[in-house]
Amino acid sequence: MSSKGIAIVKLAHNGDNRIVSGWEANDGDIPYQLSLRIVTIVGAVFTCGATIIHNEWGLTAAHCTVNRHNILIRAGGVSLSRPRLFFETTEYYNHPLYVGTMPFVQPHDISVIKFNRFVEYTPYIQPIRLQSSVDRNKNYDGVRLMASGWGRLWTDGPSPTILNWVYLRGVSNHFCWQSYGQSNIIVDSTICASGYNVITQSICQGDSGGPLVVEDVDGVLSQVGISSFLFGTGCNTESPAGFVRPGHYHDWITEVTGINLDWDPNARPSTTIAPEVPTTASPESEGESEGEDEGDETDIVKIKELAPVYYY
Repeated sequence: MSSKGIAIVKLAHNGDNRIVSGWEANDGDIPYQLSLRIVTIVGAVFTCGATIIHNEWGLTAAHCTVNRHNILIRAGGVSLSRPRLFFETTEYYNHPLYVGTMPFVQPHDISVIKFNRFVEYTPYIQPIRLQSSVDRNKNYDGVRLMASGWGRLWTDGPSPTILNWVYLRGVSNHFCWQSYGQSNIIVDSTICASGYNVITQSICQGDSGGPLVVEDVDGVLSQVGISSFLFGTGCNTESPAGFVRPGHYHDWITEVTGINLDWDPNARPSTTIAPEVPTTASPESEGESEGEDEGDETDIVKIKELAPVYYY
């Protein structure tokens, strides 16, 4: 199967955004979720998702932070207009193997953000446990996963201000590799997922850097993916979306932060506080979005015909 004509898209977008075919979250449902409003050195604005992994650190995708200047962080609420915590930072660390000068989808799309403060935990602000290094290559084929973010309702669609979440079904890396025309973007540190019970369920523009989580063996949520890329045909298709497995990067995260966030699911019961997956869902709202775009411009960087593209 040739990769000719296959496009892979990056999910960051210059505006407020939404998950595809998902549901609105309630306050406290997803307390580990962050919203990032990122400003470049030339003043362009992009939005991404992220997660809290420690009182002083967040986790997101490297393509969200590379060559950026200011990062405005919203935490502790599902509404972008009413966060419980709103602050700014300029300190982040992209994985050293992520090449910021190359504007196409690539592995190692992971970044840690240093908060400029100690973030106190509350019922609305909590960390998410990261996938263990033991499970870094685990096959999640057929497993129910959950993604969340302020990503668009469909490709280039409307943008709300309320955090959305959606169930996705994990697929094997081999299936994902075939779906993407045997692209070399699908590597061991990739995890892919598609619609759980509706083929249009997916992440979309603006969900980059947000979490993919699973209820782990001990009943606690673990983040098994960082939203990274989509098939070039758009968001609301049956093609799987791609995420980065944080379990592959514990050594690097420890090196940068000085904190060991790894754990062994076979060694001891977890004491990590993490929220439950929402068990109820409101019907998806229709009509016009409540959000306001930062601007109309969509930056699509195309490269060689056989190579992936990033899509903001």
